[in-house]
Amino acid sequence: MAEITITETHQRRASSTILDVREDFEVSEGMIPGALHIPMGQLQERLSELDPAVPVIAVCRSGNRSARGADALNGAGFTADTMTGGMIAWTRAGLPTT
Repeated sequence: MAEITITETHQRRASSTILDVREDFEVSEGMIPGALHIPMGQLQERLSELDPAVPVIAVCRSGNRSARGADALNGAGFTADTMTGGMIAWTRAGLPTT
């Protein structure tokens, strides 16, 4: 698993699945446009919603949960990285949210 910057994540949005592993109440604050929301606690049971042929960038609030999510995905045969700084860094940089 690699830690990638918010800039790299923004650039790779079209070629990767952005996976938001935050809880429902957290995503109400805004998500990366086009991101798929699967809370961390549901990740194992919802792996079928992800395409193993498409790289995944896991995102959370600050970067801790997304690192655990990326590890779990890599262990399940996916190619997954984590975005450093999480949505805190994304929104501070003024990047788009929905």
